[in-house]
Amino acid sequence: MSDAAAGAPAARGQASANPWLIAVLVALATFMEVLDTTIANTILPYFAGGMGVSDDEASWVVTTYLVANAASLTASPYFARRLGRKAFFLICLGLFSVSSILCAQARSLDALLLFRILQGLAGGGMVPVSQSILAASFPPAKRGQAFALFGVAVVVAPVVGPALGGWLADNWSWRWGFLINGPVGLITIALIAVLLPSDKPDEARSASFDFIGFLLVATFLGALEIVLDRGLEDDWFASSFIVMVTAICALAFVMMIPWEASRPDPMIDVRMVATRQFGACFVVMLATGAILYATSQFLPLLVQSDFGYTATWAGLLLTPGGLVTMAIMFVVGNLTGRFQPKYLIMVGSIFTAISMYQLTSVYGGLDFWFFARTRMLLGVGLPLIFIPMITASYDGIAPNRVDMASALINAARNIGGSIGVSLAANVLQHREQFHQSRLIEHAIPSSPQYQHTLQEATHYFLSHGSLPPAAHQQALAWIAQQVQAQASFLAYIDVFWVLTALSIAAIPLALSLRKIKLGGHAQSAH
Repeated sequence: MSDAAAGAPAARGQASANPWLIAVLVALATFMEVLDTTIANTILPYFAGGMGVSDDEASWVVTTYLVANAASLTASPYFARRLGRKAFFLICLGLFSVSSILCAQARSLDALLLFRILQGLAGGGMVPVSQSILAASFPPAKRGQAFALFGVAVVVAPVVGPALGGWLADNWSWRWGFLINGPVGLITIALIAVLLPSDKPDEARSASFDFIGFLLVATFLGALEIVLDRGLEDDWFASSFIVMVTAICALAFVMMIPWEASRPDPMIDVRMVATRQFGACFVVMLATGAILYATSQFLPLLVQSDFGYTATWAGLLLTPGGLVTMAIMFVVGNLTGRFQPKYLIMVGSIFTAISMYQLTSVYGGLDFWFFARTRMLLGVGLPLIFIPMITASYDGIAPNRVDMASALINAARNIGGSIGVSLAANVLQHREQFHQSRLIEHAIPSSPQYQHTLQEATHYFLSHGSLPPAAHQQALAWIAQQVQAQASFLAYIDVFWVLTALSIAAIPLALSLRKIKLGGHAQSAH
């Protein structure tokens, strides 16, 4: 069945509405949800201090959201069929807006965690339905442009999140990081309720709910998110909690595959991931999510810890790349109708790999614009991957699997982001310890080089008014600080080498995609 057919019925029902206005509203709602996956990371220290809890306890605010988000992703296709896309989308958007306001008003950590769970459940159902609404609102020839607008929301939001969260917390309060979603969400609800035509529920395909399948998939994804998010902090498998959650995750996965593969109408069609086209797109989205979230989190961390940037300047560092991404998204939206997605994804992966490779030469003398240029190069690469990949993933998808495809692609982005952040954090910590131990081996007090450096540093502090005993101690502290700084630089270089390898790995996956018919109907599923 053609890809066009997947969206034809809905497209005819929505002919009276301006699809671009619908696209703007849907993208705005998506932007809010994706923004909340990163903004909370920035304001963690603020509400930890405000509520009088430890950083470890406060970090559950992020974990609970990710787990709830992953769980609801699996059920979103069913409820979109059961209630209709418009009704389900409005319910999710309403719950997300209200729970955001409740998060801002929370007076205890327990209350905040409860409201974050509600927010995650709503957000997880909202994003995949947003994507399927766009697929149904636009004909195949124009979907690339529509996905460009959606891509701006998904790719730019993680870039804006840390900067916006830091600015709000510094100048207002951490509560504004949640409160801003309230009025924007309520306005968006009103406009979508008026402008988006209603679609009929698919009662024939939503008569039965695959509860066991939902339980297995939600347990697998939720447990995986907990392991990735909490593993490093809890010392991985030295923690009995992480071992237990990992066992639950593995058991749910082993049981999920045969159960879902044998259902006539499963919660998640795992057989789609095993196909050449959709499977390759799924893996590329995993890598794209890993690079997007890892760089958006660790590049600001690098310039704040090793270059002395403030949170505001670290956020501004990401801005040029975000602006380039916004501009390139719409260019790529037009290119998808002229060039095969596989070649665009390949070019985007090359740009991304070059951006990551440039960061492997980081050292203490670099300026603002070096990092900004690498982000701008990444801002060219990510749209070239993201939009063609979404376009290619819908190729050959049957109409009764469009919502499921959206859910799986968004699950891949979220899981990939968690894997990327967890992988980068582990590489950073372990390689920094490794490099520090290697550097200390060369900082031998008896060596002439060490003694010369110590004398020069001591002389420097003496010339600035320190007494001899104090100057000697300051020189020793300075040498230790330099060792730590160099170990940090070398560890970050290792992180960017890993991300470079991920970018390169996407190239053969892109070339494995089959060609699709450009500017018209997609190929049939086989």
